[in-house]
Amino acid sequence: MDGLNVTYIGALTAGVLSFLSPCILPIVPPYLCFIGGVSLDDLEGEADEVRAARLRVISAAIAFVLGFGTVFVLLGVGAAMAGNFITENAHILGPIAGGIIVILGLHFLGVFRIGLLYREARFHVQTKPVGLLGAYVVGLAFAFGWTPCVGPILAAILFVAGSDPNPWVGASLLGTYAIGIGVPFILAAFALGAFLRFKNRFRRYMGAVEKAIGGLLVLTGILIMTGGMADVAQWMIETFPTLGQIG
Repeated sequence: MDGLNVTYIGALTAGVLSFLSPCILPIVPPYLCFIGGVSLDDLEGEADEVRAARLRVISAAIAFVLGFGTVFVLLGVGAAMAGNFITENAHILGPIAGGIIVILGLHFLGVFRIGLLYREARFHVQTKPVGLLGAYVVGLAFAFGWTPCVGPILAAILFVAGSDPNPWVGASLLGTYAIGIGVPFILAAFALGAFLRFKNRFRRYMGAVEKAIGGLLVLTGILIMTGGMADVAQWMIETFPTLGQIG
């Protein structure tokens, strides 16, 4: 389990990087306004009205995060249920999965571009969602709609989750990834104005985030191909003993 703690840290980091990626960060403000049923002007009116609008945005953001978190957790459970198959065929699936992840990482690094990953298969709701249930449904759609963009990161985490037949491991690992995306999303809902200013300043660093994602994917792919994941986890535990006490 100590080695898995390192993996949880990696999943959390991957979630935060996914949130900061060019395909999620720019759409956070309009999504928050949409699921909350407010406009930016509503957040700048009278004190009582602003308080009510912010409350709607925050509550809708929490429901939205629970929506896409549900999908990710179920994906983790599914990967764990396939764990025996993955373990028995790791000598075949490992190199194949690792090679695919490396290729996807090179895409993010800009070595070459894969057109499919620029498709934004977003689920557009034609009418404004009603209350928290609507926000939850949009969250479900979000998890599926952004697969072309965050799919490479998900693939790497799912393969690690599938290496353990325990469904709890898969669910918690993908849940950790969802937390990495969801917590910043909820924090943005608490301070939407400040987040808009942050987004505008951070825009210049999005290319660097994309390359960081690419580098992590290439490294992960190589480790999966070579079977070095466990060795790296053990090295980190020995070098940083406090990691073994996390979780």
